[in-house]
Amino acid sequence: MGEIWIREAERLGDGSIGGPMDSPGAPGRVVWHTTESGHGNASFTNVGKYLTSIMAEPHILYDPTTDRLGQYGPLPQSARALRNDGLTRTNRTGRVCIQVEVLARAGKPFTGYWKPGKNFQALMRAIRSWGIPDVWPAGALASSYSSASPRNRTTWATRGGHYGHCNVPGNDHWDPGAISKEALFKAAPRTTLPAVSLAAVVYGATHSAADEAKHPTYKDDVERVQSALVANGWLKKGSFVKGVFDVPTKS
Repeated sequence: MGEIWIREAERLGDGSIGGPMDSPGAPGRVVWHTTESGHGNASFTNVGKYLTSIMAEPHILYDPTTDRLGQYGPLPQSARALRNDGLTRTNRTGRVCIQVEVLARAGKPFTGYWKPGKNFQALMRAIRSWGIPDVWPAGALASSYSSASPRNRTTWATRGGHYGHCNVPGNDHWDPGAISKEALFKAAPRTTLPAVSLAAVVYGATHSAADEAKHPTYKDDVERVQSALVANGWLKKGSFVKGVFDVPTKS
């Protein structure tokens, strides 16, 4: 299970935007949109409320100039930012279909002037926690309203990764524009954690703290697991005994 609520994000709306996914066995994906608006705190507030008022909430609202991040609803439920493709409910395709609205205009790619920070990194952490790979399966993004962009139904139904709104079947928008795909991943580099012995972790989970104190190498392995859980938002910092597979760590 990936992250459901991003702890760094502000809560927007009432927390309820959609329902269960139609094809939870299909790979997860994320769709990038632009709001076709300005940016900054006033736009964040106004656009945020507007999307709720017209019942077109995404999962995420992001400001590329302030790194402000808001979340409307739980990531494993559907959002409302896509049109259906006939009888196919595109918002409900895949294990997750994370919709990200960026306060920007498609005609001026936000990766050319943005200032991504810790909140953008938190967003990418959450996306990756669902097993969504750093790839763009559909290919090219649209560079203008009249430019062609691939919207292959088979690709959409079967391949996980990152999509532009312009790549989704049944939709005619061309956002997010010609953003730099590489810039998204470069702004949130993956972290490589040290190797962990599964046997040591199992031992830590099935023995008492007193037993584990006799085996300091096991303590190190448990600490690495705890660090990974904290980094992914599944374990609250300060709520557990470091190096001990205690109740908070198990749950």
